[in-house]
Amino acid sequence: MILTLPLQTAVPYLSLAFTIAMGAALLLGIAKSGIKGLAVLIVTGLALVYGAKESTGILMPLLICGDILAVIYYKRHVKWEYLIKLLPWMVLGVLVGVVLGKDLPEDLFKSGMAIIILTSVIMMYYWERKKDQKVPTHFSFTGLMGVMAGFTTMVGNLAGAFSNIYFLAIKLPKNEFIGTAAWLFFIINLFKVPFHIWSWGTINWNSFQISLSLIPAVIAGFGLGILLVKKINNNRYRQLILLLTGLGGLAILLQ
Repeated sequence: MILTLPLQTAVPYLSLAFTIAMGAALLLGIAKSGIKGLAVLIVTGLALVYGAKESTGILMPLLICGDILAVIYYKRHVKWEYLIKLLPWMVLGVLVGVVLGKDLPEDLFKSGMAIIILTSVIMMYYWERKKDQKVPTHFSFTGLMGVMAGFTTMVGNLAGAFSNIYFLAIKLPKNEFIGTAAWLFFIINLFKVPFHIWSWGTINWNSFQISLSLIPAVIAGFGLGILLVKKINNNRYRQLILLLTGLGGLAILLQ
């Protein structure tokens, strides 16, 4: 593995690996500001640097930091009725992910993450190309999207593709979309923390130190994202993200 470094070894500042990690944290902040489509690229970058499973624990404090910023900024725009419908299904998906992901070997975990990344890219590409974006809103659709979002967020912090389709299906306005998703993931990410600490062991003092060193980039990214969210060319941006994400998924799979 070219870039992957053990957690016991501090990542040297200004190294290529740490630069990639800081870039991923910056993108996380931008994503939490409301610019969707970055999650898979963030996960890919951190997995390349720290390893697939270990990176999930490093990412958790960063996600919660971004969630707090988003909840504060978009606090007036949450739609609780939609959040409550999806939340129990996501909790179930998280529990399934805890059980299935706990004892997976690193190679198998890495392959699973790569497959989830590539599947997410295909899903989002299909959605972008689909002319008729009507999505079924039956409770079974909510359940499926919720369980898949919960499972993928536990195994790889990659619930975005499934949760985005759900929120697009119910046609939430932009700010309500962002505000509701912010609260949903804030709750879910807090729920995941004990499993990362005591079940998987992916959050520990070493991983937390790395997370702390990356939090300033998350905060900076959130501020930058607020400035960019109304100016960015969304179509070309999403095409670029999908391309880079797909390449990143292949890199993890072939690593």
